[in-house]
Amino acid sequence: MLRHLKSARSPLTLLLAAVALAGSAGCSPQEADRPLIVVSTNILGDVVENVIGDEAEVLTLMQPNADPHSFEISAQQAATMRQADLIVTNGLGLEEGLQQHIDSANAGKVPLLVAGDVIDVLNYGDDSTAGNSAGAADPHFWTDPERMIAVVSALQDRLSTIDGIDPETVKARAESYQAELKQLDSDMTAAFTAIPEERRNLVTNHHVFGYLADRYGFNVIGAVIPGGTTLASPSASDLRDLVSAIEEAKVPTIFAESSQPDRLVQVLADGANIDVSVVELFTESLTDPDGGADSYLTMMRTNTDRISTGLSP
Repeated sequence: MLRHLKSARSPLTLLLAAVALAGSAGCSPQEADRPLIVVSTNILGDVVENVIGDEAEVLTLMQPNADPHSFEISAQQAATMRQADLIVTNGLGLEEGLQQHIDSANAGKVPLLVAGDVIDVLNYGDDSTAGNSAGAADPHFWTDPERMIAVVSALQDRLSTIDGIDPETVKARAESYQAELKQLDSDMTAAFTAIPEERRNLVTNHHVFGYLADRYGFNVIGAVIPGGTTLASPSASDLRDLVSAIEEAKVPTIFAESSQPDRLVQVLADGANIDVSVVELFTESLTDPDGGADSYLTMMRTNTDRISTGLSP
């Protein structure tokens, strides 16, 4: 076909040939043939990108500042999921608005890596503050970097089996990123140990810090929205009970999540008969580059600083 184009002398034919060649120069066969990894949440998307590098194309479905419990995807994205070489999800009931698409792609033989399947899972407490989630699996494992290290190990194993991905490159990148996670864990341990034990009490919009509390010795007093999903609503009695708990524990700071309006938290703070501050944390979503938490490591370090400052004397 190229010989035919070369021998043709009409201006139109020469123009079409030039356009075709220019288009092919911008997309090499290697780039076009790269494996596709689809990731549900932007927190896991950042982790996957750190591990895979340029070995594969990564499509993260959840946009910055979105709510993982309720975000939706387009029909085109749903179709792309069914063409992926691997889908990486959080699991444990987190992606409530996405689960049907995950199930559909997996039924179509698309491989699936569920992070919740490779970690030591905690359950929500069996108390009134856990609401309807009491006893259910807590999906917010990423607040503990040690569990994220386990996810990276599983991710390395799965990525290394995909055609077109160099296992040695993935291994080196995974080990490098795990070293950063271990340093993060060490820094968080030092920062939180400096907070007096009697002041390590957490109150947030909803229950998102169970894993952090378990690893670093915090007590989760409660949440404005009982349970593990932002789709629930607090009752008046829920708020009264939480105000009483805050007053009893003398909680100095309530933490509002960046992906959720903090109106209820402000109402709660105003209702307590003590001086309570409200501080924003990045807990369930990364932000745009200029939003203060554009990577998992940055998000965790920012939250550590704000929690330490908010609870220290």
